[in-house]
Amino acid sequence: MTRFSHPPTLEDIVEMAEQAFSAIPKELRDLVRGAAIMVEDVADEETAAEMGFESPWALTGLYRGVPMTQKSVFDTPSEPDSITLYREPILLEWVETGEDLFRLVRNVLIHEIAHHFGFSDDDIDRLEGGD
Repeated sequence: MTRFSHPPTLEDIVEMAEQAFSAIPKELRDLVRGAAIMVEDVADEETAAEMGFESPWALTGLYRGVPMTQKSVFDTPSEPDSITLYREPILLEWVETGEDLFRLVRNVLIHEIAHHFGFSDDDIDRLEGGD
């Protein structure tokens, strides 16, 4: 576990997300080949509202894109799929829960990918519990 003497920066969370991506179950990694992982401080108000949240502080991550299972070679190329992690809400949850930060980042990745591909909450709990 990495100890921080200051709040983790965007770069710290990017590095952690890249390591966490390698630590998520292979069945999820295979679903999102080529998706970009990005980190922003906090979602904008429009994104939060679009996702049904009253506050951007409730949104820790967001998957945008077309699932591989729905892509076709005949599709017109669009923006690449992306997973955005929101640093400040993740850090707020980290402070409030005392959860290990790496595990929290890993679980946000799992949650975003799994929900995007229609996994049930029970499936997500199973995937998050596996180390």
